[in-house]
Amino acid sequence: MNQAFSELSLAEPLARAIAEMGFTAMTPIQAQAIPVVLQGRDVMGAAQTGTGKTAAFSLPLLQRMLKHENASTSPARHPVRALVLLPTRELADQVAQQIALYAKYTQLRSAVVFGGMDMKPQTAELKKGVEVLVATPGRLLDHIEAKNCVLNQVEYVVLDEADRMLDIGFLPDLQRILSYLPKQRTTLLFSATFSPEIKRLANSYLQDPITIEVARSNATASTIEQRFYRVEEDDKRQALKQLLREKDVKQAFVFLNSKLGCARMARALERDGLKAAALHGDKSQDERLKALDAFKKGEVDLLICTDVAARGLDIKDVPAVFNLDIPFNAEDYVHRIGRTGRAGASGLAISFVSGKDARNLSDIEKLIGKKAEVEPIELDGDPRRAGPPGRINDGQRLWRDERAAPEPRRERLPRAPRSPADPFFEQPYSPALPPEAKPAWETQPKVPASKGLSAYIKPRRKVAALFKAPLPEPADQTAESTAE
Repeated sequence: MNQAFSELSLAEPLARAIAEMGFTAMTPIQAQAIPVVLQGRDVMGAAQTGTGKTAAFSLPLLQRMLKHENASTSPARHPVRALVLLPTRELADQVAQQIALYAKYTQLRSAVVFGGMDMKPQTAELKKGVEVLVATPGRLLDHIEAKNCVLNQVEYVVLDEADRMLDIGFLPDLQRILSYLPKQRTTLLFSATFSPEIKRLANSYLQDPITIEVARSNATASTIEQRFYRVEEDDKRQALKQLLREKDVKQAFVFLNSKLGCARMARALERDGLKAAALHGDKSQDERLKALDAFKKGEVDLLICTDVAARGLDIKDVPAVFNLDIPFNAEDYVHRIGRTGRAGASGLAISFVSGKDARNLSDIEKLIGKKAEVEPIELDGDPRRAGPPGRINDGQRLWRDERAAPEPRRERLPRAPRSPADPFFEQPYSPALPPEAKPAWETQPKVPASKGLSAYIKPRRKVAALFKAPLPEPADQTAESTAE
């Protein structure tokens, strides 16, 4: 039975904000984590993506910090007391928006800093003073080095999507940031998956943590229907359009492994008349935020993205996710398909499997504990391409149609007659000089050699010099003239 938020006895400003947002019942991770965090204990929480981890750590932190709220305009009265670290810019912006909504009726200030944007507006906001700082590790270190923020009064630290931060190499940055914080603090670590590296990180920085695991590690949501189709590289775009039409999908995430492939697929789908936008690491932060906002508003039907959008993005009512490329890391598959079927809703996850994906697919099967049934797909005829309608892709490069008659064997055309050879090139090699002739360097006269020099070394030529001091006379000549 689900617990209600009213059972937590939260402060009136927080309860009013939650009621405005329409939250009534808590998810499992919220029901288990919030009471523990309210007690001030360290937490190591694991839950499948889309289960409300943001509210699980932000609500109890805001509740405990209400004793520090004040209406003073002095920045010194608003030091950073809670630090939330996230791996990607989009996730940081989303979490900051959620925290701002929860703290809407309090006097606690919050801010977000991440890369790809000008530092001046962020610096101005930090100088005013904030209690809750949401940041990505790289940009936070920039502000620390510029002395824009001081972290010596931090009481709460949240490492959200910690496994992703380790995957993209943020461990040295995390260690530097944590070295600036007080030793006495409450540390919360949340991750969708637990790995040995995450456990080592928790042992290093968490003090007697309480482990909360509301679902089997690395499990996928039971409300997501997972389908696998065998499609080769050249036919992925056609298969995507056909499945969108057959499944009547109005909006979807489309994942690829490379930034270049993501940009090309977005342009190709736009040429086909579909509303698509690309989201990858080579886009500027402004372009990424605009694409994400257009997708949330329904102005874009397909968000073509890399794994930069695989973690934590909470967009409600997205009916489907397409994996045009099987991810290299099996855990990324869990995060990708977690963009649909959120908060108990149903979703559809479709993956295209080609001949080169056997090993990656096997890793996914081991991770999710389920056999992937790869189905063939019958593609509709394309008038722009050769071949009869109703072709069947059986996993090979060639297409077959059992109903079509075999093509007649083409006769080999006779070769054209060779042109007559040039008689000059048919002649045998003959030397230009007779064998008894000497080479030119032996017939040249030798230069008489100077004393002590080889006959093949030319003597140094004397060159007249201007404004040069006269050479001193030899000592013996000077002595003779003196004697005379």
